[in-house]
Amino acid sequence: MTTFVDRVELHAAAGNGGHGVASVHREKFKPLGGPDGGNGGRGGDVILVVEQSVTTLLDYHHHPHRKATNGQPGAGDNRSGKDGQDLVLPVPDGTVVLDKAGNVLADLVGQGTTFVAGQGGRGGLGNAALASARRKAPGFALLGEPGESRDIVLELKTVADVALVGYPSAGKSSLISVLSAAKPKIADYPFTTLVPNLGVVTAGSTVYTIADVPGLIPGASQGKGLGLEFLRHVERCSVLVHVLDTATLESDRDPLSDLDMIEEELRLYGGLEDRPRIVALNKVDIPDGQDLADMIRPDLEERGYRVFEVSAIAHKGLNDLSYALAGIIAEARATKPKEESTRIVIRPKAVDDAGFTVTVEEDGIYRVRGEKPERWIRQTDFNNDEAVGYLADRLNRLGVEDELRKAGAQAGDGVAIGPEDNAVVFDWEPTMAAGAEMLGRRGEDHRMEAPRPAAQRRRERESERDDPQREYDEFDPF
Repeated sequence: MTTFVDRVELHAAAGNGGHGVASVHREKFKPLGGPDGGNGGRGGDVILVVEQSVTTLLDYHHHPHRKATNGQPGAGDNRSGKDGQDLVLPVPDGTVVLDKAGNVLADLVGQGTTFVAGQGGRGGLGNAALASARRKAPGFALLGEPGESRDIVLELKTVADVALVGYPSAGKSSLISVLSAAKPKIADYPFTTLVPNLGVVTAGSTVYTIADVPGLIPGASQGKGLGLEFLRHVERCSVLVHVLDTATLESDRDPLSDLDMIEEELRLYGGLEDRPRIVALNKVDIPDGQDLADMIRPDLEERGYRVFEVSAIAHKGLNDLSYALAGIIAEARATKPKEESTRIVIRPKAVDDAGFTVTVEEDGIYRVRGEKPERWIRQTDFNNDEAVGYLADRLNRLGVEDELRKAGAQAGDGVAIGPEDNAVVFDWEPTMAAGAEMLGRRGEDHRMEAPRPAAQRRRERESERDDPQREYDEFDPF
């Protein structure tokens, strides 16, 4: 059974926001005590977090669909709904997040690094929050927004200082087993290593990690063998070690041709030209292997490689190789720029930025796109005339009607708000009323304006008392 997965497609769905509620406070002798509908709760986010104890994406391979919980709807008596719980997904260090098109969204390196893969929807406002001096008793509430849902690709790129590359059965697994405490599978047949092995090496005061990458063959960069599956694991390394087999039994192979082939595959893969290279001539404990190493070493040094003769079985040359790698890594760490804390950059929008655009499409439809109009559309209950009237007022105050007029829209023209696959389309009428005025002024309840005789008599008396003509009539002797 597969125990290591380094590339998965994840379907992340954040929680939906809870709906607001329209409610009127009622108690004895006060049946219409005003709006008291609470707000809906926020939907939970889907968050990726780097966890050092996680080393594979296997869990998401078996369960690729992940969803956070929804926010709860509001209730009467000004009770807000409960927020949805965030869904935290642990991922290995070195995970790269991409969209379906292959664009990098985040590079998660370092314990605790986070990325919000899906934003939870906002909760809808209840009618208590929508009340104002003009709208004393709204008979509607706003709907909760749906949570963000998208498909992303997770790729694991091993975070290692050293990468061992070479042909299958060149002795990479044996080498990492004696340099570190790692215990990879070792056998005398090709493609023994099916997953990258990671070990920790201590050389003096320098501690570094070393990765054994599965064997490469010609055409690995185009998908042959296992190369394309694991070439990504060498991208983060500071130094490459070519492990060359000096005792190969294949007559059509030799260490120099193996080196040329591996270098060609690395060149085709790209992005590794600046990494320093070291050559480890392995299996020199075999007499024929030592003879071949002596023959090819001058050619390798002439090409500019630092060459080390090693034997994993006889533990020969391991200290020299280990300390040479430690020196390169220490130098690379010293020249690496220091990481600065993330600076918060605030980019306020322009004062005159309406936040939307109006475009005319080929079929004559006027399409409105913008964060505010589209959000308001999602929050509107179109089964409630008063809610539709409230939406019309908001769009008018935002300036949508003015922009439609400037774009040439006439009464009866089709207007779409939102993207093509999920838009609200209607025939535009300037100062659209949508029937809400039949209820009186938008957002007002005529029941709250019931006549009160005592108050009316008091206003009449005050009016008569303040009328100067009345005083003149009462005391006129003629």
